[in-house]
Amino acid sequence: MLPTPFAERVLDLVARIPPGRVLTYGDVAERLGSRAPRAVGTALARFGGGVPWWRVVRSSGDLAPGHEREAAALLRAEGVALAVGPEGTRVDLASARWPG
Repeated sequence: MLPTPFAERVLDLVARIPPGRVLTYGDVAERLGSRAPRAVGTALARFGGGVPWWRVVRSSGDLAPGHEREAAALLRAEGVALAVGPEGTRVDLASARWPG
């Protein structure tokens, strides 16, 4: 299955997120002129294996559902500070969100 034009735009933007920085699903959608963060997640789930998918997190800072351990290891390797609490592992969006 080939990516849709929207999915291609998602992948292009996610590929440009620099190491050590993150965006939320909503940030990606907004930057693409969309109001559909779930569509961003769907695009990454289906086609995101070749881009740094771990740099896209939930609006709470929580990591990609189902891939928390792998995402946490990759983000830590990039120097992203993570907080581990009873509700899971989170990124501090105030310090790690990519302004680009």
